[in-house]
Amino acid sequence: MTEPREGPERQGPERQGPERTDRAMADRLIEDHVTWFVRLTYLTGRTIMSCLTRVRVEGLVDGHPATEGPLIVASNHLSNADPVVIGSWLGPALARRIHWLGKQEVLEVPVIGWAMIQNGVFGIRRGAADVEAFRLARRILDEGHVLVVFPEGTRSPTAGLQEAKDGLAVLALRTGAPILPVGISGTERFWPRGRRLFRPGGRVTMRVGTPFRLEPPKPGEDRRAVQHAATNEIMRRIAGLLPPENRGVYADLDGLEEGAQGSPEGPMR
Repeated sequence: MTEPREGPERQGPERQGPERTDRAMADRLIEDHVTWFVRLTYLTGRTIMSCLTRVRVEGLVDGHPATEGPLIVASNHLSNADPVVIGSWLGPALARRIHWLGKQEVLEVPVIGWAMIQNGVFGIRRGAADVEAFRLARRILDEGHVLVVFPEGTRSPTAGLQEAKDGLAVLALRTGAPILPVGISGTERFWPRGRRLFRPGGRVTMRVGTPFRLEPPKPGEDRRAVQHAATNEIMRRIAGLLPPENRGVYADLDGLEEGAQGSPEGPMR
């Protein structure tokens, strides 16, 4: 997610239909209620993943402290399997519906799009201004819900952390929402970037850290410097939950191990 840049909104009849549809969808789906279909999706995801690979989840227990109020789940991004792992294990532990920002064209695919909408995915149209995605993300948090954000913006081509944008830091600073850091490893081998199908076998690990809040800027502080420092703090926490080979450009940040709050007590199914 990049920092939003305010600008004049485009006008024209060609945009009125899609905008009206997007607003109606948002009004209908921004809620914490976990429906039977969401619960079924969580169960299906856990079952399929557990049959295809060994999944180890550390630092996550039922009744997690972040079970109410706004929450940003910030994770590294290696593979198309990452959302499945996060949703299938973190969703039941929080007992809340998780919300995501995705590509609008995917939501228009029959059946698949409907299922994604039911699971809290909101479509962002290709070419839409960053400010539109930011406004939707902020609304989700302002109304007290859970939002997953991948700070790098896209899947890593190297399996290591890529330089993150400041958009997540801006969102957290403006909303005051706590951040739950998550580190995922192994999905780059299970479902490599660029491949249509996954490779059964191997191990996937998700480590969940401790929720934290960013310190708001003090009067007179440089806004850009504060945002950049906040981004580094977020990525430091995520990097601390990853094995050294996945830390990428954040491997040399100080105090990485302080972010590793996952419990090594074994896999959680």
